[in-house]
Amino acid sequence: MRWPDERVLVIPRRLFDDLGAFNGLSTDVDRYLPAFLDPANNHFLARDSAEDDPSHKQIIPYALFHHNGHLLHYVRGSKGGEKRLAAKGSLGIGGHINAEDAAQASLEKDTYMTGVEREMNEELVISSPFSQNIVALINDDSNDVGKVHIGIVHLFNLASPDVAANEAPITDLSFLSLDSLAARRDQLESWSQICLDHLHLILP
Repeated sequence: MRWPDERVLVIPRRLFDDLGAFNGLSTDVDRYLPAFLDPANNHFLARDSAEDDPSHKQIIPYALFHHNGHLLHYVRGSKGGEKRLAAKGSLGIGGHINAEDAAQASLEKDTYMTGVEREMNEELVISSPFSQNIVALINDDSNDVGKVHIGIVHLFNLASPDVAANEAPITDLSFLSLDSLAARRDQLESWSQICLDHLHLILP
């Protein structure tokens, strides 16, 4: 087994289709997110099954970090959990919402936001004050990874660039200008390419 005992939050693909499936990026967060996060519409599924099951979409927070016209960029090391994305450049930090997040949720933080906070703390050390907002959703059915995931784009606006990697698979972490990122577009994973192509809708 690739992910023994891991259970991840999913929605039925048919829910996405009923709401209006899209490819690329949508800023119509209110159309999709309340339905996706309604406990009546989601459940936990063994990740070993979910990764090969396009009848479900795994819900993935995908956080972008912005400071003074620059975005955080890193390269996924070979020890990362998703081998299909290894060595790709990325603008997004995040991962699966899992059953342990449900167990840790409280009245102040629901399962989804508990998972977002856990992922950020696992992957980064953020020493800067910040604000964050959910700004978009991403879907890309053009590849095997995208067919079984849907991304929820969080934008973190940082007061300073004081961010460090907290996990070995996050390599070459640095803030890059938008021009520098455009020059690297072909080396980015598909979700990061989609974000880069729609920054006029994402950035303040």
